[in-house]
Amino acid sequence: MSSSYKVIARRWRPQQFEELVGQDHIVRTLRNAIEQGRIAHAYLFVGPRGTGKTSMARLFAKALNCEGGPSLIPPNDSPICQSIMEGSCMDVIEIDGASNNSVDQVRDIREDCQYVPSQCRYKIYIIDEVHMLTNQAFNALLKTLEEPPSHVKFVFATTESHKVLPTIVSRCQRFEFRPIPDEQIAAKLEEIAAVEKIEVDKGALQSIAHLSHGGMRDAQSILDQMISFCGQKIEEEDVLDVYGLASQERVEALAQTIVSSDYSTLLKLVEELASEGRDLYRILVDLQVVLREVLISSVREGGRTRALGPSGLTSESLLRIIEVLHEGERSVKMGLSEKVNFEVTLLKAVEASRSRAIDSVINRLSSLAVNMPDSQSPVSQPSSDPDSTDTGLNKASSSRDVPPKKASKVEGEPVGDSPQELVHDTESEQEKDRVKPKLEDMVSKISPETRKILESDLRGRFREVRKVDQQKLI
Repeated sequence: MSSSYKVIARRWRPQQFEELVGQDHIVRTLRNAIEQGRIAHAYLFVGPRGTGKTSMARLFAKALNCEGGPSLIPPNDSPICQSIMEGSCMDVIEIDGASNNSVDQVRDIREDCQYVPSQCRYKIYIIDEVHMLTNQAFNALLKTLEEPPSHVKFVFATTESHKVLPTIVSRCQRFEFRPIPDEQIAAKLEEIAAVEKIEVDKGALQSIAHLSHGGMRDAQSILDQMISFCGQKIEEEDVLDVYGLASQERVEALAQTIVSSDYSTLLKLVEELASEGRDLYRILVDLQVVLREVLISSVREGGRTRALGPSGLTSESLLRIIEVLHEGERSVKMGLSEKVNFEVTLLKAVEASRSRAIDSVINRLSSLAVNMPDSQSPVSQPSSDPDSTDTGLNKASSSRDVPPKKASKVEGEPVGDSPQELVHDTESEQEKDRVKPKLEDMVSKISPETRKILESDLRGRFREVRKVDQQKLI
């Protein structure tokens, strides 16, 4: 057994610009800068972990300090290039910003900058996690960073650029390192597995890439761990078991139970996932990804209200489901009972898929009320006096207490309903019979929870009303 084993992430660290995966825009810019002799004095590399910031800094230092350089393709076998890539070169100083963040340590850097490099063309300071420096340390570095000696270059790397002082950022060329796409990570892992003589199926590569969240170093570390677990053959099910993930098919089945309101199957699936020790928080995130893809597909094919599949689910319902799942992330991750919170979140998502939006119900009721005849309005005509404090509701109440008398049009003619009034009443009854089934059908589709909210909202509106417009439902 060898005690000098190097993990895959170290053995497969990029040695040339072309080997860096997923950062072509940065590689092109730095190569052109070297070729054109436009080397800046300070660079700021920003991006998530494992995307190549430190590797790029070393490659850049290697290209600048190559014996025959600056060179776009520095040789890997020269002593200076080897020492730079190993982190042992005297003139390429790598500093951990988390443990060297005081003013005194920055002052040491300022003093050391005055001395010319002993071996290389440039003295290059690579400060990792630069956001960990204190404000006082940043301020102590400002003057040197703005006008450094010609033989000094700074390369800063950070995962949290918002913590770096703007005065520092403005003195640097900023490069954004992007998360590496899963396809490129899987392709690189396949290349590594072929050289290492490890058999890995496509599903396992995709699962590892998905787990890495766009970080090549994370993916290589996971592959190293899976080799230790499986030996010479890695399958997708092995990756899912080790990291507690659910397969794409099971996530899609769970999504189908939500949109179809199948409570029994939903609870059964949750019980199976929990008993197998799956990562319920991760499954919740994957559910949102699946539903998002369905939502985007529906919008592209026919708009927000287009029904999706045999379930009749609309894009509007999908948005509510995704919102419920997103709101449940914190309770599942931070709550005392992960399983219970996961179940509650999914049950809420089912209710969200069944209920209609309150705003749409109110708008529908309002439109029906506007189309109703005046005689069917539940309120009486408002007072013509703008200063009157009596509301339409009070007038309606008083009109019930003292029914109005109908005046005869011709003196001596008995008071009663004219033929025109009888015809109008008949038409109103017919209109009422036509509208009533629509209202009953619409109300029957409202869930009990939504109905309570709607009733409470309408009561509040009637309490606050000052004047009642006969043409609108307020």
